[in-house]
Amino acid sequence: MEQQRSTASFVWVYPVAFVLSLIILAAGVYLVAKYQSWTLLAAGCVSVTGVLAVWPLALTMQANRQCNEDQIKAALTPINERLEQYSVMLHTISDQQLLSDRAKSVAFREKDRDAVRRALQEEIAKQDWEAALVLVDEMERAYGYRQEADRFRQQINAAHDQFSRRQIADVVSVIDRHTRSEQWQAAVREADRLRQMFPNNDQVKNLPVEIENRRQAHKKQLLDSWNEAVNRKDVDGGIEILKKLDLYLTPSEAESIQEQARNIFKQKMENLRTQFSVAVQDHNWQEAIRVGESIMIDFPNTQMAKEVREKMDALRQRANEPASKTAMASA
Repeated sequence: MEQQRSTASFVWVYPVAFVLSLIILAAGVYLVAKYQSWTLLAAGCVSVTGVLAVWPLALTMQANRQCNEDQIKAALTPINERLEQYSVMLHTISDQQLLSDRAKSVAFREKDRDAVRRALQEEIAKQDWEAALVLVDEMERAYGYRQEADRFRQQINAAHDQFSRRQIADVVSVIDRHTRSEQWQAAVREADRLRQMFPNNDQVKNLPVEIENRRQAHKKQLLDSWNEAVNRKDVDGGIEILKKLDLYLTPSEAESIQEQARNIFKQKMENLRTQFSVAVQDHNWQEAIRVGESIMIDFPNTQMAKEVREKMDALRQRANEPASKTAMASA
């Protein structure tokens, strides 16, 4: 409608222009008759000719535009109707699809629940407790089976507890083996690793204290054995115990038995000196070499070790001599 009004308002210009052209033409005729001036006449002729030439074209264009608009409107009308039909069909299909999904959900509800059950059993078998609990929550939320979900939770917790107890028992046996072999640091490392895995388990929490109690008990046993060896003057046994006890004693505890340890080592040195002298006197060179090497290894900075070291070359030389020559030298 706006285009039609715009075209009509434009066409009225041509009649006005034609009237003006005639006025200019009449004025030109008057000037030619009176003054012989042809300029205005020529302008009037051109104006009249131009208006007469363009006016029919404008009328034709107006008619063609009206016809095109009617054709376009006629062509678009069935398209608009078809689009409206498609819109109604799509809306209907959407409603039917929603109903179909709900129907399928109801129809396959039991199969879906069985699939969730199988997945739960698989996760429990794989000992993936978190994934199993997530599936249980999904079962309760999606299907509303609260009682069955509670039963599955109890089953998961029971399986988890059994697995935890078995794993803790395995590590505790390793800790026992370490404590029996006096590998206390290895036992503590195993206990720390177990505490990271089961931080809320009371048995696991008490493992470091239990390991330390065993260590202190073993230390007390060594001290008792040391005192018994000192009382019965068991030099060799006392030294062996003292080597083990050295790993457990605090500085103050070591100072308390320092005098006893000094006497034990002094007695050990006297015993070795006597054994060395007897072996040399009996010309038992191999025994003398063995005792001499023991003196140099166990008491390397003593005067006795220095004296033995000076005699070792001669002892080895005599040990390598034939037995007959050795006997003749002794005679």
